[in-house]
Amino acid sequence: MRKKILVMFGSAGILAVLVAGTYSYFARSVEAFGTVNTAVPNELYSEPAIAENGFSVEVLVDGRPVPEYAARGRQYVEAFENAEYELRIHNPLGTRVAVALSVDGLNTIDARHTGAWDAHKWVIEPYGTINVRGWQMSSENARRFYFTNERDSYGAKLGQTANLGVISAVFFRERRPYTMPVTPSQSRPPYEKEDTMRDQRSAPSSSAGEAARTEGGRDAAKSRSAPSYPPPDDESAATGIGRSVRNDVQWIKMDLDPRPASDVTIRYEYRAGLVRLGILPRDYPRPDVLDRRERAKGFEPRYCPQP
Repeated sequence: MRKKILVMFGSAGILAVLVAGTYSYFARSVEAFGTVNTAVPNELYSEPAIAENGFSVEVLVDGRPVPEYAARGRQYVEAFENAEYELRIHNPLGTRVAVALSVDGLNTIDARHTGAWDAHKWVIEPYGTINVRGWQMSSENARRFYFTNERDSYGAKLGQTANLGVISAVFFRERRPYTMPVTPSQSRPPYEKEDTMRDQRSAPSSSAGEAARTEGGRDAAKSRSAPSYPPPDDESAATGIGRSVRNDVQWIKMDLDPRPASDVTIRYEYRAGLVRLGILPRDYPRPDVLDRRERAKGFEPRYCPQP
């Protein structure tokens, strides 16, 4: 199936593309990475989450990968409050791939929550690596990812808090090269017609509106609007929408295999959350009494001293 795609050039000049059900981005980063004041110990940096076939996703803070922990059948990373981060994604294949990339359940290109095949995607050249630093806001700008609490997250601002704390990448292989670029007529993907049709299908009829004015109708409406998950809190990690950076994009076409080539999912939490999940050991005050007791000896060559 042929799809239009938006491509992005990474900082090292490597081509990266976005693809959707029918569209995708082509962008070039023009701003150097900034430094972030974080207290991430050097010894905690680790290898990226790697799928069985070599695709990898890394969470970078201050340009360096943060720790990853395998537990409960998935990968976890520690979030550092207020730290900007970016995602480094590697394609191990000798063909181009398009990757549907979501943060907190929201597509990093258009903030929609869809299936991976229908999502806009970033495209990576053969054996290439790209860095995605934020939410793509237009054909020229993105806004940086940063770790924050749920209440301050981009998802909460959009009323989408069901999938906070997860980063997901699904890769699709290119079937045949299709290199002709497509000049976009607008800065955002043309989803407005789809959204309008969906709203019209889901809009209540006049008779339903009258029923809603009755006691039973009010109860039904209240039941439909009630969330099925807790409201956002101030203790759990999520991703905010930060400062604006230049990120030029351009639409192209791409023919993709609809079967995913691979997928990588990463869960992130603050340290307290990782401790509660049993992924990190609980911190103890220093000096560590158990450490002292572990170094204790049974005998020493001396007499009993006077107390």
